[in-house]
Amino acid sequence: MPNLVSSPHGPHPNRVDRIMREVLIALLPGLLAMIWLFGWGVLINLLLAGAVAVAAEASVMLLRRRPVGPAIGDYSALVTAALFALSIPPTLPWWMTLLGMLFAIVLVKQLYGGLGYNPFNPAMAAYVFLLVSFPVAMTTWLAPSMLTAHSLTFMESLRLIFMGSLPTGLEWDALSAATPLDAMRGQLDQGLTIAEIRAGPLWGDFGGRGWEWVANAFLLGGVYLLWRRIITWHIPVSMLLALLIAAGIFWLIDPQTHPFPAFHLFSGAAILGAFFIATDPVSACTTRRGQIIFGAAIGVLVFVIRTWGGYPDAVAFAVLLMNIAAPTIDHYTQPRVFGQGRRIKH
Repeated sequence: MPNLVSSPHGPHPNRVDRIMREVLIALLPGLLAMIWLFGWGVLINLLLAGAVAVAAEASVMLLRRRPVGPAIGDYSALVTAALFALSIPPTLPWWMTLLGMLFAIVLVKQLYGGLGYNPFNPAMAAYVFLLVSFPVAMTTWLAPSMLTAHSLTFMESLRLIFMGSLPTGLEWDALSAATPLDAMRGQLDQGLTIAEIRAGPLWGDFGGRGWEWVANAFLLGGVYLLWRRIITWHIPVSMLLALLIAAGIFWLIDPQTHPFPAFHLFSGAAILGAFFIATDPVSACTTRRGQIIFGAAIGVLVFVIRTWGGYPDAVAFAVLLMNIAAPTIDHYTQPRVFGQGRRIKH
């Protein structure tokens, strides 16, 4: 008898491996923009994280006496590695990247049963784990290429990541720079106004110079995912709209202590988070109404944590907090079954 595939038998099934491949393709514009602006360390982090993720996934499957091929072949470990690598500083020491990926794959994903059972986004859980444990290393970013006189070569990036050796004659101050969110938050705490802060050379039209291009590149990838119907509009639109509305209200109240709302979209990981992280089909809501509530709550939390919390880029924390609430939101937003009438109160 010929081998039959389990139902449904429709053409072009939305398989996990296809979805993950499309996500990896959509991440390419953002990856290229980050390599161009922040150097080869981004690519090195990606290759290292990918290798560790695949090795960790295979090792756990062998320990569980499960087939390795399907777990590796669905590309979910590579997507986790890519999202994690694009979120961390490009010069993060290699052992921190290794530690983060082991935490993501072994503890956050496989400990709960593997793909489809993890309640939290593995990449963001690993990011928060490292940020809380090693805050200095996780907030030390290179300056964008247009703002620095020396861009690291591939070999210089390799030596810095694996050996901690800076190029001869250079110090960290000559290479590093605060992220736009860090700079904005720090200078506001010093009593400067928005007009005084944005008078410096680090700022573009809305966010920091260079960072705006990264956000636009990830936006292009997000539109690609919508076009390919890998994700729907509900989570990204509701998240970004809620972030804009929350930031807009406080900007209207006091524009000298709260930046223009678009600053929150084009600085940090808001665009990446809206299209690639919050839309994780495992840890996000599944009902349409639930997805709108889920996304909007993430947007509000991002603004609240960025404005009054201790970590300027709050996307990871907001996503993880709402991952906890996702099952409850789904429970109370279930659509009415076809043919079922409304309950009549007696």
